[in-house]
Amino acid sequence: MVIQYFAATAGRAMKNFLIWVTLMGALGYGGAKLYLHNEVSEAMDVAVLMMSPYADVEYDGVGSTLSGELTVDGVRVRIDGYRDDIYIDRIGSDTPSIFALLELSDLATMQSDSMPEYFGFLMEGLRIPANADYYGELYAFALEARGIDDATSPASECTGRYGFSPTALNALGYQDQVISMSMTVRDDETRYSLDMSVSMDDMWDMDVSVSLAGNIMTEMSRGARYRPKLRDMRAEFTDRSLNQRVTKYCEQRGLSAADTLRAQMDSFKYAGESNGIEFDQYMLDPYKEFILGKSTLVVTARPPEPIALSQIDLYKPSDVPALLNLAVVAH
Repeated sequence: MVIQYFAATAGRAMKNFLIWVTLMGALGYGGAKLYLHNEVSEAMDVAVLMMSPYADVEYDGVGSTLSGELTVDGVRVRIDGYRDDIYIDRIGSDTPSIFALLELSDLATMQSDSMPEYFGFLMEGLRIPANADYYGELYAFALEARGIDDATSPASECTGRYGFSPTALNALGYQDQVISMSMTVRDDETRYSLDMSVSMDDMWDMDVSVSLAGNIMTEMSRGARYRPKLRDMRAEFTDRSLNQRVTKYCEQRGLSAADTLRAQMDSFKYAGESNGIEFDQYMLDPYKEFILGKSTLVVTARPPEPIALSQIDLYKPSDVPALLNLAVVAH
């Protein structure tokens, strides 16, 4: 009887303990959530007010999850002087948990010098209509700034050598450009990494992992003297129908299969040259396989020693692939 009494008493005590733990956890989560939502709502109201002379901004509300996401949802922006809106389904930050969000908030206000295990940025459903007036003007401005005079040639336009024009996007079958992305920063004592994912609906996906030398807090404290040093990089591009659409559109513009392939390769070379890199044959051959049907292209950079990204411009473009130990594989 005594044993049964103590067992029953212990059982009730454990039950009460679990109830209190659950209750306190719920109260803590609810309080943290309310605090964060209020902070973000107040910051958004200030931002909307500050932007009012230049743009009208509306949003549906603020959301958060136990997994550590904090977002502003249903954002609509109309820039002064333009008739078309910019839409974003949700935009915000990502951390390991909602309590890590509080830690990140303290870091941002200089009330703490420690950062969560990781922190990140996310944006889902940025929707830009192909015929948006601001997109057309931005495209024209970019061409003028770079002094480009052959953007309307069939080879340049159908491959998007200088970016896709509104006309090309419509011809490729895109009414909207729908973009989602996320970026996460992780830190340890000797290196920090940036993981980024970007996707454009029915176009392509890109996943990039970059490892940099040093400690992020130390490096960022240097301000303008900060010179990130690359340890390694891996980028994976996945075609989601863009290559096939480009080939078809180039044919509609009167290019032969050989001319289309040449135009696509020239666009790839131009992308490298614009970033100070002259691609060698070991890079060009896999890219050719990629545009001819393989769905994935993987690019890696593993320099023998960490190299400051700002120093790359000091080298000849033809030396950069060896300097970074670049490798490309299509599969």
